[in-house]
Amino acid sequence: MSDEDASERLKLAISAFDRLNAEDPNRISDGGSERPRELVHAERLSAWIERLDPSPSLPLRLAARCQHLMRWKIPRSDFPEGRGGYHRWRRRAMEFHAEQSARVLSELGFEPAVIEAVRRINQKLEMREHPDVQTMEDALCLSFIEHELEAFAAKHPDPKLTRILRETWQKMSARGRERAAELLPGLAPRIRELVERSVQTS
Repeated sequence: MSDEDASERLKLAISAFDRLNAEDPNRISDGGSERPRELVHAERLSAWIERLDPSPSLPLRLAARCQHLMRWKIPRSDFPEGRGGYHRWRRRAMEFHAEQSARVLSELGFEPAVIEAVRRINQKLEMREHPDVQTMEDALCLSFIEHELEAFAAKHPDPKLTRILRETWQKMSARGRERAAELLPGLAPRIRELVERSVQTS
């Protein structure tokens, strides 16, 4: 396959993922307008992937656009409360994203090896051993810190937030932590203090 053909097929895949995510009934503010939440999240994730890796692999570029593909179809409310229920939801959601991503990519004629690589990233398999999976984890954490942390922090007490931030920090690579540190000056004082405290105890 020529580079031109590969580029065109990548565009087709991204368009297909974006059309599906644009069906999200949930809306969030983005640039002064209300837009489908999962579409915005996918765009932000893609932007972080590009910032972390100027030459991302094809599977990583694809996974950035489908990492949470149609997540609203697997509601958190369908699973029990508590951390056990949360982890069950997360596992099922990752399986769902991988299944739907594979379906789209297969219909577009992507090679099995590419589809499998995207599935590995979607499900965060072998994170410490596979650079693309770790880059995705870094991008997810950084997008959360940059775009969602302050609103999330307003809904949770400091002890719970400190625990979550500590876990987030531990999942990131050294490169991811460096980029997270660059975001700290732009955070509200309370959030910045909580992040710094979490880092010191992680």
